[in-house]
Amino acid sequence: MRAIIQRVTKASVTVGEEQICSIGRGLCVLLGISVEDTQKDVDYIVRKILNLRLFEDDGGKAWAKSVMERDFEVLCVSQFTLQCVLKGNKPDFHQAMPAELAQPFYCHLLENMRSAYKPELIKDGQFGAYMQVHIQNDGPVTIELTSPTHPTDSRQMSKLEKQQQRKEKTRSKGPSESSREKVSQRSRPDPNASSGADGDVSSEREP
Repeated sequence: MRAIIQRVTKASVTVGEEQICSIGRGLCVLLGISVEDTQKDVDYIVRKILNLRLFEDDGGKAWAKSVMERDFEVLCVSQFTLQCVLKGNKPDFHQAMPAELAQPFYCHLLENMRSAYKPELIKDGQFGAYMQVHIQNDGPVTIELTSPTHPTDSRQMSKLEKQQQRKEKTRSKGPSESSREKVSQRSRPDPNASSGADGDVSSEREP
């Protein structure tokens, strides 16, 4: 799962001509759900959104307080385009969870966030609608998060799998032919050297 978290002085969502929700100071969060996301991803993203220290304290010290500690609002907007994979210049969204699965998953995430915080302070847009999101970024402060429970890029996953396969093949083969040859050469006795029993060394050896 990917999230773009923006500290805002105000934010709102409009569908058509109707403003369906708005918040004052707090966070506006764009959420992109992957086909591979699980409850672990939900737990991670919710915990980070609510606990990131993006606000000042009462004394003006920056990066000291979370949205929960300041009793600020959170506006969440489902954003499948965050799961974009570019094919040349064309965006491909096959990594995004299909809408029929993503909607209940997104609602479940909101429920988790409301359970962890104050339900009345968690707002959201309209899932699947063509929305106008109005954000007044404060700072600007923008944080990008990706849940770490699995690679989210298919090419990255393939690369990691290939690296692991190469490591396993190397272990199973043992030392290479060249390595064994080097070891064999090192173990052959030097005909010009003494046995070493009396501490002598060959006169041909360099001191």
